[in-house]
Amino acid sequence: MKPLTLYLENQTTKPLFIPYIMAGAQGLEHLSEEIEMLAKSGATAIELGIPFSDPVADGPIIQEAGLNAFKHQVTLKKIIAVLQDYRSPVPLILMGYSNSFFHYGVKKLVDDLKDCHVQGVIIPDLPYEHRDLVLPELGDIALIQLVSLTSPSERIDTLVKEAEGFIYAVTINGTTGVNKTYQQNLTEHLKEIKEKSAIPVLAGFGISKAEHVRRFAQCCDGVVVGSKIVHSLQVDGLTKTQELIGELLR
Repeated sequence: MKPLTLYLENQTTKPLFIPYIMAGAQGLEHLSEEIEMLAKSGATAIELGIPFSDPVADGPIIQEAGLNAFKHQVTLKKIIAVLQDYRSPVPLILMGYSNSFFHYGVKKLVDDLKDCHVQGVIIPDLPYEHRDLVLPELGDIALIQLVSLTSPSERIDTLVKEAEGFIYAVTINGTTGVNKTYQQNLTEHLKEIKEKSAIPVLAGFGISKAEHVRRFAQCCDGVVVGSKIVHSLQVDGLTKTQELIGELLR
């Protein structure tokens, strides 16, 4: 079992809470203090976005954050350089697109991350059937699987069978964002994933209110919150974002 799975399963505080931020959106010089704030606010682990030119799964808020990161000349190489000089208080998960990882080199990436407390990667445009393009090189780093709303029961069986870290249960059809409308059968869909999964299941996409967190905590092990936090960091800064997280988790 991968270290990230063991870590999440041993957490006594529930629901599990994984915030997403775009690495370098405010400048990489602020990344460590953003991580520290999120950890103090109750983050179980933290998802770090890698800016990419064609982020197909990202809504407008995260796309804008990616553009801001590009303005700060952020690259995956620079993100890793920052992480190599910093010890995160909680596990980190890199979220990026295939080209970023393949261009860097998966083996080199894993070698460079060995002391960075990165325990997982999410690659939303890498089909399950192509996971062997990266899996043999990842070692103890978990390749986190997304399960979409359109996945039928047979597909869910396949996706969760060899999943690592946690299952990322996507709660909407479309891109990330806030003020999303959830389907009526969503709870039943999430319960099915939870029943079939031997590892933690976290709901993500569109989660922006305390009522969302409470709702999904009833049928999943926790939540991933991205756009709401990304927007708050950009507009309101660290202190207000910490207050926002307190409201989400109350």
